Amino acid sequence: MTTDSKHKIGFLSIIFLGINGIIGSGIFLLPGTGMKLFGPASILVLLFDAALAFVIAMCFAECASFFSKTGGPFLYAKEAFGEFVGFEVGFVTWAIRIIAEATLYVAFATALGAAFPALAGPVAKDVIVTIMFVLLGLLNISGAKITSWVANVATVSKLVPILLVIIVGLFFINTKNFEPFFVQKLTTAPNFAAAAITLFYVFTGFEGTVVIAGELKDAKKNLPKALMISVGTVVIIYILIMVTSIGVLGPDLKNSAAPLKDTFTKIAGNFGGNLITLGTLLSIGGICISSSFITPRSGVALAEDKMMPKVLAKTNQREAPYVSIIVSSLISLAIAYSDTFTALAQISAVSRFAQFIPTCIAVLVFRRTKKDVAHSFKTPLGPTIPLIALAASGWLLWHVDVKSLVWGLGGLVIAVPFYFIAKWNNQRTQAN
Repeated sequence: MTTDSKHKIGFLSIIFLGINGIIGSGIFLLPGTGMKLFGPASILVLLFDAALAFVIAMCFAECASFFSKTGGPFLYAKEAFGEFVGFEVGFVTWAIRIIAEATLYVAFATALGAAFPALAGPVAKDVIVTIMFVLLGLLNISGAKITSWVANVATVSKLVPILLVIIVGLFFINTKNFEPFFVQKLTTAPNFAAAAITLFYVFTGFEGTVVIAGELKDAKKNLPKALMISVGTVVIIYILIMVTSIGVLGPDLKNSAAPLKDTFTKIAGNFGGNLITLGTLLSIGGICISSSFITPRSGVALAEDKMMPKVLAKTNQREAPYVSIIVSSLISLAIAYSDTFTALAQISAVSRFAQFIPTCIAVLVFRRTKKDVAHSFKTPLGPTIPLIALAASGWLLWHVDVKSLVWGLGGLVIAVPFYFIAKWNNQRTQAN
């Protein structure tokens, strides 16, 4: 899909889409989960996960610097390893994003119901989810520029209360809440692994930005730089949130279901808590906008490479892939009605490594096969960064329970027959 330059997304909007894609509902749950699993030393776990997210993002940035096309992980896998692996990654990427989008919409409906009890309950949830799908579908069909503008506003709006907690909270930190920093019963190797797996989930989402490279201005130059700025910004925000929450709430943090809300309630009373509730809604709503824009483009990338029906790549006058938007939305809506969201969220988190690992390996392949191709970003220290990313990813997956691993990567098996059906269909079309 080629987008006219006047409809393409600029550098600042790319950064906002990247930040919006990562910061969602997770940041409002992050500190309590970390404190419960590893105590105050969970700050170190977060730093480990941040480092892993950053080195994986660097691999994505280098791969992105070779291409201006829409596709992301699918495109890199196809170029590096051939059609079959590319299709596997592309199919799983699209499936993951559809499932994750459904989960996000239900999370927004749930948060809205918690804030306004009159909107709680399964019927109200289905009505809210349906309205969101319709409105965001129409927004996306109207074109990339309008969607990116709304996403920018949502990103700035949700960052305001988050930054408020950090800036104000730093003045209310009690250093005694960090003592002891290493809790004897918690700071064990198995607990570190469990905490690392859990907390890493909140860093996922950065990979979505590279999927829409074809809709970005000067993607080969702007995308790698914007990706690194987005991830770096989120890492700093997460670490400050963790430090502030521990410093203000101390041991009470591990029992908090809404850590940021409780942190600011302790500082500013009910007004502060209500402000963070608003921030929660803006945060989830913002990432819903970002997800609704990126998800259909995964289907478009497959269609453009003749791996899915070509009608998915069909666009309107505003260069919006309206067929893929409608198809993705309908499937996602059906999943949203199913009520199996907690399990689906865990599956999608593990499944993302089906994108991460091939992309990290692709960096090493492209350095050999595309060594004469000009590109704007290269990870430093030779092969060290991709190898570190692969080793750390393997370590995390090794500690995932077997059931989650099988369900999380099961999409790779499901995709196999679809690949051969698509290949057979293409051969039949060419013969005619």
